[in-house]
Amino acid sequence: MKKRALISVSDKSGVVNFAKELVNLGYEIISTGGTYKILKDEKIAVIEANEITKFPECFEGRVKTLNPYIHGGILHRRDKQSHLDEAKNLGVESIDLVCVNLYPFKATILKTDNFEEIIENIDIGGPAMVRSAAKNFDSVIIVTDVADYDLVLQNLKNGTNTVEFRRDLMIKAYEHTASYDSMIANYMNKRFNNGFGEKQFIVGSKVFDTRYGENPHQKGALYEFENQFSNKFKVIKGEPSFNNMGDISGAAKIAASFGKDKAICIVKHGNPCGFAIKDTLLESYIEALKCDPVSAFGGVVAVNGIVDKELAEKMNEIFLEVVFAADFTSEAVEVFENKKRIKLFSQGSDYLELANDNFDFKRVDGGFVYQEADKVADDEVINSKLMSQRAATQEEVKDMEIAYKIASLTKSNCVIYVKNSAMVAVGMGMTSRVDASKAALRKASDMGIDVTGAVLASEAFFPFRDSIDEAQKAGVKCVIEPGGSIRDDEIIEAANEYGMALYFSGIRHFLH
Repeated sequence: MKKRALISVSDKSGVVNFAKELVNLGYEIISTGGTYKILKDEKIAVIEANEITKFPECFEGRVKTLNPYIHGGILHRRDKQSHLDEAKNLGVESIDLVCVNLYPFKATILKTDNFEEIIENIDIGGPAMVRSAAKNFDSVIIVTDVADYDLVLQNLKNGTNTVEFRRDLMIKAYEHTASYDSMIANYMNKRFNNGFGEKQFIVGSKVFDTRYGENPHQKGALYEFENQFSNKFKVIKGEPSFNNMGDISGAAKIAASFGKDKAICIVKHGNPCGFAIKDTLLESYIEALKCDPVSAFGGVVAVNGIVDKELAEKMNEIFLEVVFAADFTSEAVEVFENKKRIKLFSQGSDYLELANDNFDFKRVDGGFVYQEADKVADDEVINSKLMSQRAATQEEVKDMEIAYKIASLTKSNCVIYVKNSAMVAVGMGMTSRVDASKAALRKASDMGIDVTGAVLASEAFFPFRDSIDEAQKAGVKCVIEPGGSIRDDEIIEAANEYGMALYFSGIRHFLH
């Protein structure tokens, strides 16, 4: 019995060979538009769709395949005699394979703001054929991914075109059309509703399964936006866990926030417990580790640069669960070889690069809250307002910039103490700001760290002067916070009383 394949693709890569192989397998090829022309030019026996539909393409190509001879050929059930009889009476012939990928809507919105051109790149016939073929997967093969061409041919040649195989392709097809429609809806809401329409679609592509979720009884997987992990996450050693990915993200966001500075951030359970920027990555790591070496045990380290042998040997002195770096030298990887439990991941670059997502969301019971992503501008500290009589020294300004960025990327309520470009104390995730201040100083005292002369940063205003009083006892000489409390005058008065430099950024950076 003659088999027929309908091929109509925007991405033409690999399509000529795919069609040739199908012809060799006895398929008759039907095609449209540009795909038809390419196949014909390659001397492949191909029938133009309008010969099947008995109707010309019309309305500048908007209508080509929306026709009963096409959709009837795809959709009629081969296991029901009434469908077979009706198809015969109507002159509808079976279409057994549909190969479609859709108009390049994403590429269009990236290159132009011309709405008419954007509208014309919304595919109609393509998704209709994909959905029809997917619905009838019991009898029809639906191919939506260029990467699946060889797999489909292999199954056809080996006689393994099973219903399970077609079912997998069906699922992939509906994922394809769902993500396509989501992209269009999100774009339209962005253009006309400031990105906050009646529906919000969050679409990710699976990168890998994690062994389990937060706990062993939970399943887990990593999904990505826009190839952010496929292109920037290389497994050097070990298997990344669900929890690892959260810690890596938190550590990398802080370390990468300082451009090409040799920054190192150590994170434990989502919170920074060490950070420093020094002249070398080795010095940065040594100083970062001093902040809280107890918490750093089993922690995640983000390195804004390339890990060499010397740094690797230093890291190897304690148990670290993960090192995530821009890259590793081959000698550095060798150093870690005998450490069974350590995991190494890189971006394959010179410095860490952030995705800089424009939007952010958080799971709540029964749904999610969605917002524009919070971003810390590089000039927020420089543009902050001096509120005290004493101004910060040049060294204090440098420490302010570090403390301010770390505070903005640390769980609220938080306070960060930085001295000589290294974090020396941190209090985070507390229910009150004074408790965060006290917790940070108590931990620093336990570690034998002298915070005298440190800069203190808070991601939100101090509601009372008690936090300033605690800072003064510790020897803090400079404070930066957003300001905005009804008691700001008391805060300013306390700073002047202690001879502190006090700055208000005017911008709050809660992270709950």
